[in-house]
Amino acid sequence: MSPHEESVPLDPPDWEEFKALGRRMVDDMADHLAGIRDRPVWQPVPAEIRTRLDIPLPRTPTPAEDVYEEFRTTVLPYPRGNIHPRFWGWANGSGVPVAAYADLLASLVNCTLGSGENAAMMVEHQVLEWLKEAMDWPITGSGLLTSGASMGQIVALAAARQAAAGAEDIRGGGAVADGRQFTVYGSTQTHHSIEKAVELLGIGGRYFRQIPVDTGFRIDTEALRTAIRRDREAGHVPLCLVGNAGTVNTGAVDPLEELLAVAREEDLWFHVDGAFGAFAQLLPTHRPLLAGMAEADSLVFDLHKWLYMPFDVSCVLVRASGALENTFSSSADYISSTAQGPAAYSLAFSDRGIEQSRRFRALKVWFALKAHGIESYAASIAGNIDQCAHLAKLVDGSDRLELVSRSDLNVVCFRYTWPGAGPDELNRVNRDVLSRLQTAGEAMPSHTVIDGRFVLRVANNNHRTVHSDFDFLVARVVELGDELVAASR
Repeated sequence: MSPHEESVPLDPPDWEEFKALGRRMVDDMADHLAGIRDRPVWQPVPAEIRTRLDIPLPRTPTPAEDVYEEFRTTVLPYPRGNIHPRFWGWANGSGVPVAAYADLLASLVNCTLGSGENAAMMVEHQVLEWLKEAMDWPITGSGLLTSGASMGQIVALAAARQAAAGAEDIRGGGAVADGRQFTVYGSTQTHHSIEKAVELLGIGGRYFRQIPVDTGFRIDTEALRTAIRRDREAGHVPLCLVGNAGTVNTGAVDPLEELLAVAREEDLWFHVDGAFGAFAQLLPTHRPLLAGMAEADSLVFDLHKWLYMPFDVSCVLVRASGALENTFSSSADYISSTAQGPAAYSLAFSDRGIEQSRRFRALKVWFALKAHGIESYAASIAGNIDQCAHLAKLVDGSDRLELVSRSDLNVVCFRYTWPGAGPDELNRVNRDVLSRLQTAGEAMPSHTVIDGRFVLRVANNNHRTVHSDFDFLVARVVELGDELVAASR
């Protein structure tokens, strides 16, 4: 036998050693999570570690045990930090441990969920049915798990464009051949992924109409109606209205019922971006706030945000059965169906989106929902909202802090202040306060700018946070602010 007739073994040479390494990894990671509160939220990556992570392509094998040890010393100590109880930056979830086990199982089973009969396809179908139930979505609706809401926006807006095209061959001829200039509407607080989607779909970024907001950062419906009327008068074709179920900046929820009425009157596709806020639908106290969301034509939401799943898993739901297949289905010979065998399976997720190769991200959702039950997640979400209310109360009660924005969900924006301070001074000191908090690894709020004011922004998608973490945050912000102001005098 020639050397090339026998493949290089990539399975472990010793399965017992492989099992021992796996047990060690699981033990180490469980210990790491159990002790996470005692570690920094975040810390800079030292120059020495940066150098070790910048090496040429490996040409020869390294024992797996040695590679794992390198992970423990070069990667594990320097994370983004979102599994820590005091991480409230951007809109990152904290990760449910049992779902991580499911991710390992998914990687070992290694199914791709494009098409074909196998249990993994059925698990994703089951998860989508559960999510429709959780969102009070019609059972006849359709959906797809995606990497994130950004991909979901593209899928939803593509479906909206296809629905508007009707008999026109927009898939074959493209937007130019169609000849109509579509327009899309959302508030100035709408996530930038919508703008990316309209650019990618050929609608054009300048035709995404960013409508002003009111004092609560919710879309101004009268300004919206004016913009739609002007576009029709200019010969454009209004296509889609985007409502926010929790903006990233402040957590504001647009008046979704009003937007639904506008969309129906104007014959627009109504799309709701519920990246994190949609899961407030699980709470009876917050369903009125989201009234209208379940009547939308499409909805996106991230399970790796306020359902605490490990990255990545998101969902896009559409109301009309077949809308996704009309937009994305393919008839290539190599994925055509057969009378029997795996290719006889009628469901093809690859016909509902862009990706043919799709990882088994549904398993962690299936596993974690069965392990904990949806009511446990609802209780944790309610806890996050209550913790933010506690934070807002602490801020309101301090003569050194200003509450700049407080949503009905889980976002609080505030800043340090003092008598006689000018706008530039306030921004500078608050930047320094945030920098010191973050680089010391004490806490990780992020920031935004609201009406020219640099603010500390807390988005609480963390199932590990407790009230005392916000007691610490407020005390530390005041202490750091006082130190900085005193040092500048």
